Amino acid sequence: MRVLLVEDEMLLAAQIDKYLRDDQHAVDVASDGEEGLYHGREYEYDVAIVDLGLPKLDGIDLIATLRSEEVATPVLILTARGGWRDKVAGLEAGADDYLTKPFHMEELLARLNALVRRASGYASPTLRHGGVELDTRTRSVAAYGAPVDLTAYEYRLLEYLMLNAGRVLSRTDLTERLYDQDYDRDSNVIEVLVGRLRRKIDPDGTQRPIRTVRGQGYRFEAARE
Repeated sequence: MRVLLVEDEMLLAAQIDKYLRDDQHAVDVASDGEEGLYHGREYEYDVAIVDLGLPKLDGIDLIATLRSEEVATPVLILTARGGWRDKVAGLEAGADDYLTKPFHMEELLARLNALVRRASGYASPTLRHGGVELDTRTRSVAAYGAPVDLTAYEYRLLEYLMLNAGRVLSRTDLTERLYDQDYDRDSNVIEVLVGRLRRKIDPDGTQRPIRTVRGQGYRFEAARE
């Protein structure tokens, strides 16, 4: 997933950034509210992490502005311990969840994953589509009754395709969700990755859950269960 992190505490921002990147997520970091607002307006993210005590533009105003402009990116706010008024204000401004500092990175990631699932209409951590099953807790995949061993990038690609089943996703969109902004978008890495994923989840080519839409991208077509 692509994450927008708006945090002015440099050490914490670096820790979160590294943790998410090590987990194969793409992250853009903004160090103040104005920069965060620019990124939130200009780019599409799966989820945003917003600290409330930001310079230039505080987190509540940032969130309220994005919501007033109909930016629907799920938002997780970071608040100081005991700051219940900030939590209430953040949620009323349009945030979807909150996390109190200090926190464990594992909880942060679990909350982000839950927000992304809910934004795609999934309450359960297990995604099931036409014989393909992906468990977001254990990161295990089974296809048509057989377990499938995927690399981290193959897993992220399948997860994003399944969360957006029925939608045509362009190569650029997939690249932005899997890699950093400075990645070579003219590379054929997405085609190679899709090809490997297809062979693993549908080795005999009879089910074809991932379809190529010529000139547009890829679509996961298996019916949701």
